[in-house]
Amino acid sequence: MQVQQLSQRYTVRRLTPADAEAVLALAAQNEIFYRYHPPLPTVQSITEDMTALPRGTTMQDKYFVGFFAGDCLVAVMDLILDYPQPGTALVGWLITDTAGQGRGRGSALMQECEAALAAQGYRKMRLAVDKGNPQSAAFWRKNGYAFTGQEFPNEHGAYLPMEKLLA
Repeated sequence: MQVQQLSQRYTVRRLTPADAEAVLALAAQNEIFYRYHPPLPTVQSITEDMTALPRGTTMQDKYFVGFFAGDCLVAVMDLILDYPQPGTALVGWLITDTAGQGRGRGSALMQECEAALAAQGYRKMRLAVDKGNPQSAAFWRKNGYAFTGQEFPNEHGAYLPMEKLLA
């Protein structure tokens, strides 16, 4: 996949460990997310996230990308293709700068990503929200995602998977 296809509005590129400080600065703005998904991030944890993979996937399936307005990092997405099954794209992480929250930046970014992935043959998007996080659940519901009814316990509560069929 050509990552620049994920957005017409932003410059998109794969992130590397050299970007970890910028990713940390962006992530640290999102206090509500980390209230439900501790611990707070560090440069080390961000660097580890850049290469973390679900079982059965490889780095060829993973796209840890940044969306830039000029030189400014405005969003980060961790995208795993063909997981958990072929034709499904998993959003492992989406974080936007707080200046763009509530102004449609995340929704517009997701619409562009979904259109690009649909054009490449992907038919479903999947993700999980932290149980009890009203901000995350509301954002994804507003963008057409629905809970699957599954719940996966974790050390801080549970993950609630959500899915959306792509046109």
